[in-house]
Amino acid sequence: MDPTASWPLPDTGLRDELVAAYSSERGYHDLRHLAEVLARIEELHEAGESFDRLPVVLAAWFHDGVYDGAAGDEARSAAWAQEALTAAGLDATEVAEVVRLVRLTEQHRPDPGDRNGEVLSDADLAILAADQDRYDEYAADVRREYSHVPDADFRLGRAAVLEDLAAKPSLFHTAHARTQWESAARTNLARELAALRA
Repeated sequence: MDPTASWPLPDTGLRDELVAAYSSERGYHDLRHLAEVLARIEELHEAGESFDRLPVVLAAWFHDGVYDGAAGDEARSAAWAQEALTAAGLDATEVAEVVRLVRLTEQHRPDPGDRNGEVLSDADLAILAADQDRYDEYAADVRREYSHVPDADFRLGRAAVLEDLAAKPSLFHTAHARTQWESAARTNLARELAALRA
């Protein structure tokens, strides 16, 4: 999957900087993840979900632009978006929306009616509804990102993240995602949590 066709601005130099960032040594949050998020945004669009494509697509590109597994990745990614998109001449209102959306991916809890936030959050979490083989790859890649963390500590931390997600009334916010992805995602979460607690 090549995400570059989804780049929405004339400045391909910035696109290439982002591609390089996602191509660096990572576990899950790599170029494949970016391509999958962009593909899910397109799926939501084709399903009739209403949202502002430019800021949502740009936020997808930037949301893991900075990723080293440390606290504040989203804030640093948002700062990069602010600086780079302002320098690229994007309208200040659009820049502010991209920055807001990037920050939103830290918790994936958009306010009701925040259509842009709902679409980006759902696209970012769509991996939870992947088929079993892809989900298992995702879980293994997340573990690889935290290879410096001892197994017992990782299990506790990962379980806490998944339990927090599972406690949401719905994992997804858009009608299409709730209909198409919710059940499979719940099954995957339950299966991974059982393995972590074993």
